[in-house]
Amino acid sequence: MHFRKFVSITILVFTIWSRFQTFAQAQLLRDRTADPSSPFSTALETLQKQIGYTFESVGLLRRAMTHASYSEENNRALSILGASVIETAVSLNSIVKDVDISPKDLNRQISGISNVETSCAVDATRLGLHKVVRVSPKTNSTTPAVVCGAFRALFGAIAVDSRESDVAGRVFWNVHGGKFGGVLQL
Repeated sequence: MHFRKFVSITILVFTIWSRFQTFAQAQLLRDRTADPSSPFSTALETLQKQIGYTFESVGLLRRAMTHASYSEENNRALSILGASVIETAVSLNSIVKDVDISPKDLNRQISGISNVETSCAVDATRLGLHKVVRVSPKTNSTTPAVVCGAFRALFGAIAVDSRESDVAGRVFWNVHGGKFGGVLQL
């Protein structure tokens, strides 16, 4: 009886694993076969140079720069992860600087950097994300919610690509600290 369960579980694991490998190979193929001369691909290459991070899976960056109005394969989940990465980076940086920081001051700092209308949208616009993020024709790519969503998704994509939220946090501080190149030119 135990042998049958073992065989059944083994077959199930191999089936799931082979489907996962097929999906991963298809994603890599899609990344490689994307038209490298398209304006969007060129903008993604420029963005990677600007932020100082090269994606292993450019598909993650493509998704991060795709608004929900454009496609069902969009940046919403990456944006949620990216917001958490940014908040963690701000919290860690603040507590390292002052271990006695009050919870109120810490929350104020997190809120200031996470604010859609101010810091988040300003950083995103300085990067030129409003020129990169794909949106439907009816959506304005310059609205704070759209560019901030793409900005956050960028750091979520870096965390997934590198498999380390610390890497995404370091890239965030480089971008937020103004250590990136000029505004993205398209």
